[in-house]
Amino acid sequence: MSMRGAADDALLAGLAAGDRECTTAFVRRFQSRVFGMALSVVGDPALAEDVAQEAFVRAWRHAANYDARRAAVPTWLLAITRNLAIDTVRVRRAEPMEPDAIVALQLETTDAAPPDAAASNEDADRLRRALAELPVDQRRAVVLASIRGLTAQEISDAEAIPLGTAKTRIRAAMIKLRSSLAPIDKDGERD
Repeated sequence: MSMRGAADDALLAGLAAGDRECTTAFVRRFQSRVFGMALSVVGDPALAEDVAQEAFVRAWRHAANYDARRAAVPTWLLAITRNLAIDTVRVRRAEPMEPDAIVALQLETTDAAPPDAAASNEDADRLRRALAELPVDQRRAVVLASIRGLTAQEISDAEAIPLGTAKTRIRAAMIKLRSSLAPIDKDGERD
């Protein structure tokens, strides 16, 4: 029987049993989806290749524990990949920056066409001004949440404040930013 037409579960069973032909067919069948999932999470092709390779190794290690009642093989494999990619991003997160230093960065785009670049720079200036107008505690909370990707609980821990306070700061900052950044109509009023 050709491995090309084999069912996903049959290939996975062959992978678990160490069958080279099934293993090769399994990897070929899912390699583009696994790599695509990894790339969408990590954003770096070289790192996505590492994640994809580790996902197949993990699938091989856990193939005997696969339960078809819980998920289809592609779903199971992509969940492994997604979890590995997220863990990789967390582990390889760059050195943390102070939220105030992030606000001070020049938010410029260099890959836009000249008219688009001007609009992008204007938007970045508006955002920088709107962030600067926020109270320091709200600015820190919204930058930690939106740029560093911290949860309210992580902000609470990092800033040594109650969870409710962290949530309130993020929400208040977002409301103020939304208001400050709302488009201005022809009469000079914010929408």
